[in-house]
Amino acid sequence: MLYTTKTAAVPRHAVSARPSPRCAGALVGWRGRTAWYNRVVKITVRLFASYREAVGRSVVEVPLDRDADGPAIWTALVARYPGLASLPAPSGYAVNDEYAPALGPLRESDEVALIPPVSGGESGAPPAPDTATRAPAVTLTDAPIFVDGLLADVADPSAGAVVLFLGVVRDNARGRRVQHLTYEAYEALARRELARIAREAAARWPITRVAITHRTGRLAVGETSVAIAVSAPHRGAAFDAGRFCIDTLKLTVPIWKKEIWDGGAEWIGAEPHAR
Repeated sequence: MLYTTKTAAVPRHAVSARPSPRCAGALVGWRGRTAWYNRVVKITVRLFASYREAVGRSVVEVPLDRDADGPAIWTALVARYPGLASLPAPSGYAVNDEYAPALGPLRESDEVALIPPVSGGESGAPPAPDTATRAPAVTLTDAPIFVDGLLADVADPSAGAVVLFLGVVRDNARGRRVQHLTYEAYEALARRELARIAREAAARWPITRVAITHRTGRLAVGETSVAIAVSAPHRGAAFDAGRFCIDTLKLTVPIWKKEIWDGGAEWIGAEPHAR
């Protein structure tokens, strides 16, 4: 007697999909079916100052898990670009031109900027914006700074005092003879942070107006890199507010300084002793 064997058809929904090399997770859904989904997103990373020079480009694309945090992004970049290993880790991050105190789930084509330490200290995300309403006069420029414009910006009939601070390139630093400086800025965030500092000064002291201008690009010895003007009814408030503006600017504004001297150059904040 002859017997025949039939192979039962296996329902398509009973076959678990196999993960492709690009997939990194699984979701168990209806009737126990296993559906694989891709957790990897490709993001754009913006690099500034010492990071840009170590990588050789200002923008790179990196595939990452969508839940990657700041240290994971830095680790992935260091593995791909070993020149970053000798530099300090980022002091802050920004996503799509907004400071990000903590990185959330990343989306495809998000732009993440790594914020190197600035020359005056750790930057990171600034404090929350204040509620002062007076619009400050803030400027980033690659042209020479002329103080007449700043003084005009802070002129006010009720002001009995005007304080002007100028940061000037000197010919020496750390025992070395400086030839010139180069300043680089993350412009979108730098302008926003300068405005925040000016508004906070106006909220903390009884001043009338604030103007801040910072220069970028190459600056020779003797040229002005930053200028701050503050007007107030009395000199005490003008002095205090002006000092607050320059001290806070050096700590939080994403502007980086490179010193060029005889036989070498260095981004301030990225040197080994700064870590």
